[in-house]
Amino acid sequence: MAALLRILYEITVNIGIPSYALAIFLLTLLIRVVLYPLNNKQLTSTKKMQEIQPKLKEIQKKYKNNPEKANQEVIKVYKENKVNPMAGCLPLLIQMPIIIALFQALRQFEYTDLGATFFWIPHLKNPDPLMILPVVVGIATYFQSKVSMANTENNPQAAATQKTMLYVMPLMIGWMSTKFPAGLCLYWIFYSLTGIIQQIFVNRRPTLRKGEVGGVNE
Repeated sequence: MAALLRILYEITVNIGIPSYALAIFLLTLLIRVVLYPLNNKQLTSTKKMQEIQPKLKEIQKKYKNNPEKANQEVIKVYKENKVNPMAGCLPLLIQMPIIIALFQALRQFEYTDLGATFFWIPHLKNPDPLMILPVVVGIATYFQSKVSMANTENNPQAAATQKTMLYVMPLMIGWMSTKFPAGLCLYWIFYSLTGIIQQIFVNRRPTLRKGEVGGVNE
């Protein structure tokens, strides 16, 4: 990952815009392109789960006194709509080593002085002295979590947990990023923003035929 970042930085030098910030942005786009099939599979699976939630809620209400029958009907809905509740997990697990490697590479990256500044930041190897980037990190994390939240209206406990994490995670990551090199904060921001854009496109794209849930026209 570090070697790839150096190559992208050399490209910015050759085009006359020496900038590690630009190189990090290009690296983020490249990672997004490489991981697109996995990301798309994960996001589409989450979207499908959201679309069948009304049907699952109806089943739970109808068979609230018969858990075994409710489970059978839920499995039936999954099969009819070709939804696997665990389908979103494997792509995420495959992505994690790549993301962790990139995280460590940027955390320990040795910048040259040329192109290592970024607006108010003297050097990307150091934390943001004005703490602006950590705030943006927290905001970007919040919105990425917001647009990717699953529909848990039929599960009050899960909804409460999800709501808590929606606010706790951005605050925690924003606080942690006050100690991170500014270059790593930039990567986090770029990655979150591109993730938000991809999630919005997936959310607007119907994954099930309109008016059809559980294989039954409603």
